[in-house]
Amino acid sequence: MGARRTPGAYDAVIVGGGPAGLSAALVLGRARRRVLLFDHGRYRNAATRRMHGYLTRDGIRPPSFRAIARRELEAYGVEIRSEEVLDVRRGRAGFRVVLPRRRSVRSTMLLLATGVVDRIPAIPGIEPLYGASVHHCPYCDGWEWRDRRLAAYGRGKNAVALAHSLKGWSADVMLLTDGGRVGPNDLRELTARGIPVVTRRILRLQGTAGMLRRIHVHGVGPLERDALFFSTANDQSCEIGFRLGCRATAQSSIWTNRREGTNVPGVYVAGDASSDIQSVIVAAAEGAKAAVAINKELLSRERAAARERSRPRRGM
Repeated sequence: MGARRTPGAYDAVIVGGGPAGLSAALVLGRARRRVLLFDHGRYRNAATRRMHGYLTRDGIRPPSFRAIARRELEAYGVEIRSEEVLDVRRGRAGFRVVLPRRRSVRSTMLLLATGVVDRIPAIPGIEPLYGASVHHCPYCDGWEWRDRRLAAYGRGKNAVALAHSLKGWSADVMLLTDGGRVGPNDLRELTARGIPVVTRRILRLQGTAGMLRRIHVHGVGPLERDALFFSTANDQSCEIGFRLGCRATAQSSIWTNRREGTNVPGVYVAGDASSDIQSVIVAAAEGAKAAVAINKELLSRERAAARERSRPRRGM
């Protein structure tokens, strides 16, 4: 390979083995870069049975998707380690990636594809239903529940918007605010679209084999529903970007430019950690964009180093 690098250093370290990280690794591997990807094995869609909205892979199981991606990366020499990155420290020559047992590796460039963690509503009975009949993304799972009895869960404008969006998949939609208020204007619009609003506290969810059957509400009684979609916030799954000085957005994600670069030189972020549209196919696209930008920056640095070496020395 023609590129020059610090001895022992990787061209790029990717933190995160989801679609964004895997996609970036593929592009950089094909660009003949020395790439190391870390994957700690904890995924946002771990409870999801099937992945949707990804062209040619619609309906695939997430573990199968990752297995296919890893097999493809083998052809390009991408190194994958199934361990957690503890921290990343920036230095003059790049980054030192800190690992368990006092180990570390060096890298010229860094891509964070660490994603987010959803705030799953604290409703008794939700755990065995999550991923099967309780979901957070109607674009990912709405089709499977078309024309069924749906519940939108949440508070504020986002919950109201979720209830309206679910009407595209079913005529039978109910908004549950679990004690939250709905403004009069929103209430009128919801009523006009045939979306009843229940503001009482939810007691528990009842279901069988992962399938929601009833939602027990204080002072109302059980509501027959087939699926529930919730609108709650999510959190960064990793604080490394912020510790490095990456700028946060108003939504507490990591700010990136059009090429997925951050305000910290050499640090890129792709996928749900920075995106306002959080889906598998968007994350993969952002990973590819970041990889192209990383390769271009590496090339620019290599050309600058070559120009420096080619300059005539004084006294020669």
